[in-house]
Amino acid sequence: MLKKKIHKDLKSALIGGREIETSTLRMLLAAILNKEKEKRYKLSKQKPEFEEKDLEKESQLGDEEVIEVISSEIKKRKESILEFERGKRQDLVEKETKEKEILEKYLPEQLPEKEVKKLVKEAIEKTGAKEIKDMGRVMGELIPKTKGKADGSLVSKIVKELLSPKN
Repeated sequence: MLKKKIHKDLKSALIGGREIETSTLRMLLAAILNKEKEKRYKLSKQKPEFEEKDLEKESQLGDEEVIEVISSEIKKRKESILEFERGKRQDLVEKETKEKEILEKYLPEQLPEKEVKKLVKEAIEKTGAKEIKDMGRVMGELIPKTKGKADGSLVSKIVKELLSPKN
């Protein structure tokens, strides 16, 4: 399980004295814990008959959900990097970049752009999309196939390119 691997790597980073890795993994585990608490709260409202131990078990995140949390944290880092570059804060750009690289180790192998393009073309054919207003249908078809395996902004960009009218 991915969460256990992150815990194990945190211990290793602590022992090894790797500060940036330690703080990044602590932050990631905190984000995962918050997501579990959120899930647990929703479950307690939906199924009030659940006992404490059932809620505890049901609210644990699976690997898919942990990957979503990691992807979200990476997205935050990318946005921060852009902002810090605009503010000419190279020290913070480097810190955020290191954190992003640490987080990316826990994502599954990313699909190359060629493969994403192929998936987008298949989705466009399957949905019968012809123009940019059909983008939602295409994305709906693609998201389950690319989640955690490709950057959403890359997928979106390719869909827009292929659906835009050729001049």
